[in-house]
Amino acid sequence: MTATGTLYVVATPIGNRADITRRAQEVLATVDRILAEDTRHSGALLAGLGIGTPLLSLHEHNEAAQTEAIVARLLGGEHLALVSDAGTPLISDPGFRVVRAARQAGIPVVPVPGASALIAALSVAGLPTDRFVFEGFLPAKAPARRARLQGLVAETRTLVFYESSHRIQACIDDLVEIFGPARHAVIARELTKVFEQIQGGPLGELGAWLAADPNRSRGEFVVLVQGAEPPADTDIAPEAQRVLSLLLRELPVKQAAALAAGITGARRNALYQWALEHTQQPSKG
Repeated sequence: MTATGTLYVVATPIGNRADITRRAQEVLATVDRILAEDTRHSGALLAGLGIGTPLLSLHEHNEAAQTEAIVARLLGGEHLALVSDAGTPLISDPGFRVVRAARQAGIPVVPVPGASALIAALSVAGLPTDRFVFEGFLPAKAPARRARLQGLVAETRTLVFYESSHRIQACIDDLVEIFGPARHAVIARELTKVFEQIQGGPLGELGAWLAADPNRSRGEFVVLVQGAEPPADTDIAPEAQRVLSLLLRELPVKQAAALAAGITGARRNALYQWALEHTQQPSKG
């Protein structure tokens, strides 16, 4: 019986070709075929690395039709690598259907990590990275784009978008209109490439910065926006009040608030304040 092949999901450079990992080169050189979003683009990268592995085209327009045949190859024992034009596959790139179908068929799917514009931008933006939300590309049409942004106004996590050169100015203008000119943001342009730029500041200033020089609207963009300030936690849920009230019967205010926060998920400072306001303090006679 023929052993099942392996599908390798291989990250490639987002600009600077020196960023490819040694492991990625080894995998690309030893698999039977490489599934490439654009065979011409990936072919140039492979040629530069001295790799002659055959390429198969896999892009958003043929992925659904090609998936069954690709899984058949893997079940037949072929080892395949999946690459996108740049960066980590499946991050706003095709490949999801193939990976899902391979996993459902019991085929090993192995990540070969490396460059990602998303992570590269986050690492240098100076915005909170402990919690963030990746929105990929915003809708191309202005009404749909604004509607999507309107739904994100209250999001407290750092927001990350990909954007193209011909929509970047409109995107920033819409962000200014909907999020306000004072919200802090970062534009990361042409990461790891010759004309890399990383510009941060209030959205209103970034819009003006883009408009001041047409060259700044060229290339590939990651846009990062600071999350909204969390709402003041003045209202304590009834269940949190109940838990805190029970704990206050046996514990000092500070300790009760900390324990109630751990049990209910409510903010400790808000619980502490609520406890002070609702606990009878001893009189100073």
